[in-house]
Amino acid sequence: MSLFTRLHRPPAPQPATVENDPAADGRPRRIAAGVATALAGLLVFLALVVPNELGGLTPGAFVRIPVEGLLGAALLLVLPGRARRVVAVLAGVLLGLLTILKIVDVGFFAVLGRPFDLLFDWSLLRAAMDFLTGSIGRVGAIGAAVAAAVLAAAVLILLTLAVRRLTRLVVRRRTATIRAVAMLTAVWVVCAVLGAQIVPNVPVAAHSAAALVAGRVGQVRASLQDQRTFAAELATDAFRDTPGDELLTALRGKDVALAFVETYGRDAIEDPEFASQVGAVLEAGDRRLGAAGFASRSAFLTSPTTGGGSWLAHSTLLSGLWIDNQQRYHDLEASDRLTLTRAFGRAGWRTVGIMPGVTSPWPQAAFYGYDRVYDSTHLGYHGPNFSWATMPDQYTLSAFERLERAKAGHTPVMAEIPLVSSHAPWAPIPRLIDWADVGDGSVFDSMAAEGAPPEAILTRDPDRVRTDYRRSIEYSLNSLISYVETYGDDDLVLIFLGDHQPAPVVTGENASRDVPITIVARDPAVLDRISGWGWQEGLKPGPQAPVWGMDDFRDRFLTTFGP
Repeated sequence: MSLFTRLHRPPAPQPATVENDPAADGRPRRIAAGVATALAGLLVFLALVVPNELGGLTPGAFVRIPVEGLLGAALLLVLPGRARRVVAVLAGVLLGLLTILKIVDVGFFAVLGRPFDLLFDWSLLRAAMDFLTGSIGRVGAIGAAVAAAVLAAAVLILLTLAVRRLTRLVVRRRTATIRAVAMLTAVWVVCAVLGAQIVPNVPVAAHSAAALVAGRVGQVRASLQDQRTFAAELATDAFRDTPGDELLTALRGKDVALAFVETYGRDAIEDPEFASQVGAVLEAGDRRLGAAGFASRSAFLTSPTTGGGSWLAHSTLLSGLWIDNQQRYHDLEASDRLTLTRAFGRAGWRTVGIMPGVTSPWPQAAFYGYDRVYDSTHLGYHGPNFSWATMPDQYTLSAFERLERAKAGHTPVMAEIPLVSSHAPWAPIPRLIDWADVGDGSVFDSMAAEGAPPEAILTRDPDRVRTDYRRSIEYSLNSLISYVETYGDDDLVLIFLGDHQPAPVVTGENASRDVPITIVARDPAVLDRISGWGWQEGLKPGPQAPVWGMDDFRDRFLTTFGP
């Protein structure tokens, strides 16, 4: 062999290794691409089938074939390139918005027992911030809002990217995609015809995303129609022109206190988990008030809301109209409707709002016609907050007595008093003390550190949440009973009721919207007037007690206590 040949001999072949195998060089990339595609498909699948309430989050929700995915894939197959890319982006954005709506719905169902209203519920976002600020502080509330905004942006971006990635796969694997879509469509049709279910009551042939969208379209139409319906209801008022000397004649000279007990619902006195303890408070109250010469009658009202939205219940009771959404509430407060407070004012009473839950300017006060509103900054309180509650109920009632009823020769007063100690998150809970020791509220300082911190409602055991709820109701009821026992006289008439049931975390699913209502008086003539109502004796209404709509109360009350 010549030197030239030896110098130019080709190198001997080397065994294939990971380092020099071209196929191996692209393997990690292909694996990563496959994982990304699988995650994109999973994300889109979950966006289509995940329900919009916690009760629907069962294994059955994920063993379904969403028809929307099949239709979307078929559409992408037939569109030309440019249109396909545009539709893919739009589909991703719409799917992201649908997912955000589902997440918001989960929160609304958990707290209010209903879905988010696309037209009327935007103002509730501020109420949610106020609740978070009162419960976990301003920094925590801002942090929660930022986290929610980041989550929403992430959902939109990720779903848009996921749909675009799947679109490229559809184009690249066109034949395989056509076969898969055809096969799954056939399975979907067969399952739909047969009503196939792997899990009871969960059809395999799913169209829940389309149904949700269709339902929201119907909701928007119904909401727009409701505005016209409510305008007609608002125009009718049997008492609009009734002169003051013909209003509330049977209550002349009485101080009338209308107290709303936050989240005091029917479950508080009928659910076996609460009934014995709360019932014991009311039964003991009957004995104590009876010994002081007082009697009472009780029934139920059906609230327009549950879990929250106390202002809807307040406005419903006071106006005699069914106020179950924000638009009705705004339309009402822009009207000249004769509320109970205005009726008392027209008849000569001094009307006041004792409002411990109002922490900022409250323009609605003008609509209700109060002579004076004492918000949380004008009640003289120098004690601690109890989570969202700015002050204990006992202090609120003590301030009402000091600021209004204790004044010698005072004009008869009608007061609306929304109590707040039984507001979520129901921790910490104050204790009842001697009324002489209430003072400026600083006596409650040590109590605010007792019990679970308010933010623990997000993590503490649901059984503990329900126990704290029950204890807060017991405290609020004991405060009212003790107030009447301590300060009540022949001229006091106390009406107390719940505003709404607590959230489903307390009541469970499908609870009623009924709340107890009670009228307490020492003057027998007051309760004689309502003898025709059929209400039951005592502070606790029984299972067979009458149930009225909360919007029925104003007219019945004005009629019964009129001339």
